[in-house]
Amino acid sequence: MSSDINVLALVKGEERYVFLFDDDNRAETLRTLGRYASNPDLSFTWYDAAVLSQKIRQTAPGEKKPSKPRRFSVSHPKDE
Repeated sequence: MSSDINVLALVKGEERYVFLFDDDNRAETLRTLGRYASNPDLSFTWYDAAVLSQKIRQTAPGEKKPSKPRRFSVSHPKDE
């Protein structure tokens, strides 16, 4: 069992959403995001759930963090 506690917070107007989770209850936290998004009494949206779930997944052990975008130059053949 991991002793690290992850904290994820979202502030929307007067509402504050704070999620505390460790590696053992990561899946339950993801389900909670869905329950909150489906609750019409909350300002928490499916977009909020998607963004926060991505953050939760990025904190997973062994999860590779996204790298910086790379810039590529594309060469076009010269018109003949």
